[in-house]
Parts: sequence; C-alpha cells; structure tokens
Amino acid sequence: MKTADETPRPGPGQDPSFDPAGESKRLLRTIRTGAVGTLSEEGAPFVTLTAIATDHDGSPILLMSRLALHTRNLERDPRLSLLLAQNGRGDPLAHPRLTLVATAERRADPSLRGRYLRRNPKAALYADFPDFSFWRAEVTNVHLNGGFARAADFGPKGLLTPLDGAESLIAAEEDALAHLNADHAGALALIAQKLGGAAEANWRACSLDPEGLDLIAGDACARIVFPQRVTTPDGLREMLVALAREARSS
Repeated sequence: MKTADETPRPGPGQDPSFDPAGESKRLLRTIRTGAVGTLSEEGAPFVTLTAIATDHDGSPILLMSRLALHTRNLERDPRLSLLLAQNGRGDPLAHPRLTLVATAERRADPSLRGRYLRRNPKAALYADFPDFSFWRAEVTNVHLNGGFARAADFGPKGLLTPLDGAESLIAAEEDALAHLNADHAGALALIAQKLGGAAEANWRACSLDPEGLDLIAGDACARIVFPQRVTTPDGLREMLVALAREARSS
C-alpha cells in the first residue's frame, strides 16, 4: 500500500472539496464496531467483528478475550487490519469506509480502559474477567474509500491527532467529562444537534482530544470538531462556550 506522511489531498479528477483527512478522522472517531483481520497460525487471514474506542491521538483501542481466536492470533503475530464502514440506506458500497493497517500491543493502561468503557459502557459487565485485556493498535497505513471518485492512501500522520503541548488537557479529561455531563447536558445536546447534525437528544460526552469532543447517545455517536486546536482545560472551556453560543444562534 502506498503511503505518505503528509496530509492527504484530493487526487486528479476528484472533487476538490473532498477532504480525505477530515473524512478519515470522522469515521475513526464515530464508528464503534469494525471488522478486524488477523493472521492465523497457518498464515491465513481471519476476520471477525469487534467494538472499538480511540486513544487521545486516535489510535484504536480494542478489548479482547484470550479465549477468542483473533486474540491468540495477535499474541503470535501483532499485525492486523481494521475496517470501519459507515452504514446507511441504499447500496452499502456507496457509503464511506476506512481501512487501517496496524500492529497491536496489549496495554495495562487505566486511560485506555477509561476511554473504552465510556464509549462502550456495556463492556463493563465483562471487562474485568481474567481472560480480557485492552489492546492499542499502532496505525501504519490508511486507506479511505469515501465513495465514487473519493479515495486516498496515506500514512498515520494524516490521520492521527498530535498531542504535543496537550498534557494538561489529557490529564483533566475525566473531570472535564464528568462536569460536562452533570452540569451542561443541555448545551451538549444543542451543540450535537445544531453543529453536529445529530438527531438524538440524550448525548453524553465520552472522550476528548485537542481536535474535538466525542459524544454517545445509546448506540449513536457524534463528533464535535473544534474549529481550532485546544490544548488546556481553560482552552476547552472557552471553546465549548463559543460552540454553545454558535449553536444557540444558528
């Protein structure tokens, strides 16, 4: 697969408004289940379904049981491919989908656990079973099929979110999310509906990063993209106030 570290651009003959990086980030942050492909002991491809979350930089987070064949495959060979496909009416192949090539590593990291369970709260029922563990996928290649004449191949720098200078924001994530959900649920719903095009009302903030805020409502997900990069708790507060003001006036 051809890759490039620079931000991908529309190719010759493609719609100049097509934003491969933005579309890839949207799919990565809003799709909660995907097809994961691993390599069997014989070297044959093995594909199954898994739920995902994302780390602060966008790296996929998986929760897997060692009783599952794909987990044992990764213990032997860490290479995987992950397909994230958007559902919708009509021809399934007309909807955008994102393919990631990555290597996975088991991680005992409380931050990964927190982000995964906030995004997939039902997984708390079994996350502490002794055969389950959290894995983080390091993306090496990206392929986007965004629909007819909308495709791009690029490297991880075009997809992942830089975290330089955002240490205080990351450290404050859990408290910030709890505050938003307890005291500003109405503003979250308004922002999701007016700026994120979401129909549901009972949104909860489940994760944040310098580029945006992720929301869930039942099985639905929404991504609020920040107009400018945010790296501190104060910057987050100012950004959300500005977004709420924009949503109310729209």
